[in-house]
Amino acid sequence: MKKIKKSPRVVVVMPAYNAETTLKKTYQAIPKEKIDEVLVVDDGSHDRTVEIAKKMKLPIFVHEKNLGYGGNQKTCYRKALERRADIIVMIHPDYQYDASLTGELIEPLIKKRVNIMLGSRIRSRRESLAGGMPIYKYFSNRFLTIAENIVLGLNLSEYHTGFRAFERQVLENLPLAKFSDDFVFDAEILISAHARGFTIGEIPVPVRYFPEASSINFFRSLKYGLGILLALFYYQLFRLGMKNRLFDFRKVINEKN
Repeated sequence: MKKIKKSPRVVVVMPAYNAETTLKKTYQAIPKEKIDEVLVVDDGSHDRTVEIAKKMKLPIFVHEKNLGYGGNQKTCYRKALERRADIIVMIHPDYQYDASLTGELIEPLIKKRVNIMLGSRIRSRRESLAGGMPIYKYFSNRFLTIAENIVLGLNLSEYHTGFRAFERQVLENLPLAKFSDDFVFDAEILISAHARGFTIGEIPVPVRYFPEASSINFFRSLKYGLGILLALFYYQLFRLGMKNRLFDFRKVINEKN
């Protein structure tokens, strides 16, 4: 008698901050037949984000104090793991990413081809700029991606997307608590995962920029870029045998045991 293969449990997490105008649209675009649950973590919003999530009857976890973008993601992943997720999808609830592509994003994880999947906005300069991406953001994205590919030895089109999926084992084996609570969390988790030996794939996704879509300003983008370059420097030191918080893997294993 053949043993029936169990389907992986897929949980979508949405790190929300002042997302009252886009939360519902983002949720409605998610193909429910492809996932098991959607969680919202609100990071101290000043608008009706929490009220709207409750009206939609979504499980929502609220930070009374703003913990930052990275701090929000840490709660997202912790809650997803607590709810027995095998695959965790993170999508910004600002409707910038096409959530209808969730099935395509997780397919390589289900088939065990890679450990992490990214939804890349950078398919071509024309498409990205036509979608409304600010020109300074496009060129800074390209510069940072080239730097990351050179240092990490990868060939990805983007590392900075807010639409990504992880196998459970990735989140269980990285020192998430040691990562930044700011936007550079997105880069640190990928750099650390690569150092740990996890593989990363990507699919193209259309880009959408409009007034309600969250986007950091020029000066925060500059800080973000410098944070990424610092993380790449730490990666080089790690390869030379020097210890750093981003690569404290033994600590994670000890905490699990």
